[in-house]
Amino acid sequence: MSEIINYPLLNNKNILSDIKQYDAEQLESLCKEIRDFLIENVTETGGHLASNLGVVELTAALYKSFDFPKDSLIFDVGHQSYVHKMLSGRIGEFDSLRTPGGLSGFTKRSESEFDVFGAGHSSTALSAALGIAEAKKLSGDDSYTIAVVGDGSYTGGLIHEALNNVDKSLRLIVILNENEMSISPITGRFAKQLQKIRASKGYRKAKRRTRNFLDKIPLVGKPIFRLMKKIKKSFKNIVYHSNYFEDLGLYYLGPVDGHNLTDLETMFREAKLSEQSVIIHVCTVKGKGYEPAEQDPNAYHNIPPKGQKKENGFSKNVGKKLSEIADGDDKVVVITAAMTDGCGLADFSKNHPDRFFDVGIAEEHAVVFACGLATQGYRPVFTVYSTFLQRCYDNILHDAVLQSLPVTVCIDRAGLAAGDGPTHHGIFDVAFLSEFPDIELFTPFDYKSQEECLEKAVYSEKPSFVRYPCGVEDEILRERFIYGDFGVRKDFSDDDKTDLVIITYGRIVSEAIKASVSLQNKGLKTGIILLEQLMPYEGALEKIKDFLRGNSAPVLFLEEGIRNGGAGMILLSGLNEIKRKKVLAIDGIGLGEKGKTIYQSCGISSENIEECALSLISKT
Repeated sequence: MSEIINYPLLNNKNILSDIKQYDAEQLESLCKEIRDFLIENVTETGGHLASNLGVVELTAALYKSFDFPKDSLIFDVGHQSYVHKMLSGRIGEFDSLRTPGGLSGFTKRSESEFDVFGAGHSSTALSAALGIAEAKKLSGDDSYTIAVVGDGSYTGGLIHEALNNVDKSLRLIVILNENEMSISPITGRFAKQLQKIRASKGYRKAKRRTRNFLDKIPLVGKPIFRLMKKIKKSFKNIVYHSNYFEDLGLYYLGPVDGHNLTDLETMFREAKLSEQSVIIHVCTVKGKGYEPAEQDPNAYHNIPPKGQKKENGFSKNVGKKLSEIADGDDKVVVITAAMTDGCGLADFSKNHPDRFFDVGIAEEHAVVFACGLATQGYRPVFTVYSTFLQRCYDNILHDAVLQSLPVTVCIDRAGLAAGDGPTHHGIFDVAFLSEFPDIELFTPFDYKSQEECLEKAVYSEKPSFVRYPCGVEDEILRERFIYGDFGVRKDFSDDDKTDLVIITYGRIVSEAIKASVSLQNKGLKTGIILLEQLMPYEGALEKIKDFLRGNSAPVLFLEEGIRNGGAGMILLSGLNEIKRKKVLAIDGIGLGEKGKTIYQSCGISSENIEECALSLISKT
């Protein structure tokens, strides 16, 4: 971590008040410090770099023009809030960025009063801002509410639901930050429409001068200006057509260069003078000021800490296997929700462009779209992060399960997300999928297992789910778990006498192995059962019973997921013959603690396993 003293303007304890007095030169100097700090520190700690470099001037201009935290600032997703965190007094905490218990990579209400609304998922900012602005109106509070929403977020339906409910009388300012990116480049009709919404700076100046002139004419000035607006709008609609926001009756300003501080301040002043809800269209460059990020913003969207590789082995393996299946079957189609690269589908999109659909940040639509394809004999595969699958609960039940449609969902990033924290933990999917009848849920442990699970899922006649973690395979697992067959495997033979049996699935098996080695050093033999398919639970339970038949050892179920409703509670409830049994899983939402790993913070580390195991064994 670089010394903050190297950044005198940022290190100014009075920056919040002083920035309002800065002239253009001082503000430019501040922005240079911010950009240098981001490049120097985020490339060290890891984090969202390109998106934050793109909003340096925008955030600085907001802090000069508004009074935070009295005025409320909400960032959609929140991954572009690093500059906001610096200017609101958190620069000294950046050495702990995205570590358990450290500075969050997103906005977080418990972290600062400046973070009026927490985030992590896309398209929520406008709905939240609308609620805050309405509450202020009801309370007689005349402060402003500002929502910064990237153009990628407008591919999510929630934004449009909120736009449909905007009251023109609110002191609400919505900043549409157009950078032509979400994580992958944005697609769809809204993106194309944005490219058409353009207005010159000369036009805006002439409009402002005309209004100021007419406002000074007693009695007839304002009516004349309103008439001119109607005539102008009618003429523009005939020649150019109106834009989306104006069609909704909203006051639209822009577009404006999001890196021109003077123009940004002018826009913000005009928005305040309008005394109504305003859309300000800002154009920025993702990765601005750092050539590698400008050239490849996707690669610098979320970078790992210095010295660590960005390893998406399981994701890339899915893309490779799906491409192979699609080579031999023209009924296989793949869907993603703005995660082409994140879910390892770049090669599939190139090899099978006519059977690849990026629907934007619209997970619910993706599931129902897949269901529609399935009714016509296709084999749709939807790839999605576990944390974003939560948005699809109703659609999975109502559209896939109730109709028993052969839709496959690949659940990426299953398990704890140490860097991103609770908003991105993939720890709830097993519990909520366990509520659905007649589905299949696979939990592969290495690449070969993943490929086998994909084959079975794609050609299942039921809704099927394949969940896998971020990162690369542990190559020794297949050599270790040699007993059993597909679905349930174990690392001990029927003749082995065990003092404890651990049942688990997924990436957390690595912690179980560490604990077993430590217990072995204490003279205790631990056997591990590794589940490759959880649902139907009846099948998994029968195989577990076969493995445990004649074995009187206590059983510990280890789960990198929530305890309530999870696989551990369901499976252990069926092991009536086992008297000593326990579930070791996550209670709560998976908050990190400083000085601990995410597994230690959640109570499922190898040390926790060993402690729990010794307690069970001692009760013999």
